[in-house]
Amino acid sequence: MTDVDPTEHTVDELTDELETIDDADELQTILEAEQAGQDRATAREAVHKRLEDIGELDADESGASDGIEEGTETEGEYEETKEDVGEEAEGEEVEEAKEDDEESEPDEADAEEDDGLSHPTRDKRHVRALADGEYADMWVFCETQGGELLDVSLEMLGKARELMDQFEEDYNDEERVVAFLMGDDCEGLAEECIAYGADVAVYHDDERLERFLHKPYTEITSHMARGEGTVESTDWREYDKPRYILFPATNNGRDLSAKVQAELDSGLASDCSDLFIEENKVSNPVKTGEPGVKKTFEKVLHMKRPDFSGFEYSTILCLDNPGREFHPQGASIIPGSFDPIERDPDREGQVIEHDMDLEADWFRVEITEHDQLEAGIDLTGHEVVVCLGRGIADDPTQGMELGLDLVDAFEDAELGITRGIVTSSYQFEGHVEEYSKEERQIGETGQVVAPDLYIAAGVSGAVQHKVGMDESDTIVSINTDTDARIRDFSDYFLEGDLFEVLPQLTRAVESGEIELEAMADGSGGDD
Repeated sequence: MTDVDPTEHTVDELTDELETIDDADELQTILEAEQAGQDRATAREAVHKRLEDIGELDADESGASDGIEEGTETEGEYEETKEDVGEEAEGEEVEEAKEDDEESEPDEADAEEDDGLSHPTRDKRHVRALADGEYADMWVFCETQGGELLDVSLEMLGKARELMDQFEEDYNDEERVVAFLMGDDCEGLAEECIAYGADVAVYHDDERLERFLHKPYTEITSHMARGEGTVESTDWREYDKPRYILFPATNNGRDLSAKVQAELDSGLASDCSDLFIEENKVSNPVKTGEPGVKKTFEKVLHMKRPDFSGFEYSTILCLDNPGREFHPQGASIIPGSFDPIERDPDREGQVIEHDMDLEADWFRVEITEHDQLEAGIDLTGHEVVVCLGRGIADDPTQGMELGLDLVDAFEDAELGITRGIVTSSYQFEGHVEEYSKEERQIGETGQVVAPDLYIAAGVSGAVQHKVGMDESDTIVSINTDTDARIRDFSDYFLEGDLFEVLPQLTRAVESGEIELEAMADGSGGDD
């Protein structure tokens, strides 16, 4: 036994206490007590360091002696890969701050010692999330542009409606879909959210919010989510924070999601393409509070996203720690991942105007005039996307023309390109040059598409490109290289030169020998 209880000491105090202990068994007891208690990474490191100092632990063993696998979790987010979300999940240890509800302040002695410069983050503490808070509903940020709801906003509402209908069936507990938005004269858009599946639509109207601004949008969203404001704007709810919250994985949505989730002291899974809700059993002591114990978490939002390899999907879970709750469970959603539900103008719901005083300082940057750029190319929402890659290198102009011919053969199709074409030095002649611009790029740094039919001609299948089209219903690839990576995730692979194959496909589609439905399900046409 030891007289030192690590849970009663800060890490600095514990480090000082450890300097007086030379017994390896006593140090091991302290380590086990720390793992079963706060399980702070820096505290464990201090024990390991002391074991090294007395010669009881090699330096290369110190990172693995906990018996907890490294590299699979950040605080508040729990990740499983390869579709393996199961009982034996393990996670990386994370440092827990003090149990204080308010941010700790460094004492004057420490401040005078290093002036906050030599160890600028040593005394940093996060404001802890609610313990035993009440959470309910799925919130959806409905982004607008030019006075209209973005398609991805309607897509998220449709998925949220599906999830919460299933939630009621699974848990016999009715929780709502809550749309929230802000802008100039957006009450009508809030009513549209009801028609597309929301039970409640909360909006904040201010002419200064016509364009997305980081500070006011973050402050308003956080204010809404915490249920702050007048009685008239908050009496429709009786909980502390939303249970779940969805953002679009657009430029603005990505920015807002990170800032809001930080304000709400929770986690975020970014660029997700699928969602489902179910319970999950884990044995990670960071989450259970005790090694060797399994704990079941209910009503967990499973957030699936392509991992960095592009060939596997990771499932992100936002689970509570003992005494530390992570809500809302948050995700940003790749546009095109879901289908909106059919608009129902007679659908009933509550439309709530949010009340909050907006500080003038939040609008210190003012846009006095602007130029309207020409509309960009939107590759999403088409039934067919034909994508050209470096395979057109032998004759870039002809290759582009052949791709455009195939696009014209379909009723609803558009042409995309890979980054290889954007960054190449290919010389294009005539009107086809306009199709080689970055605005048509598909991939991780371009557009993300999910058409019924995706035809990739001369595309190698780099990981970055796969992220941009992997959700397509049917993928047909054309390549002379039978070892091309794209073959691994294509439904149909045509070995051949695109300069020969594309004209044949075009003639077949134009003549009616091959129709979209036949190509999509593989039931028509010859090889």
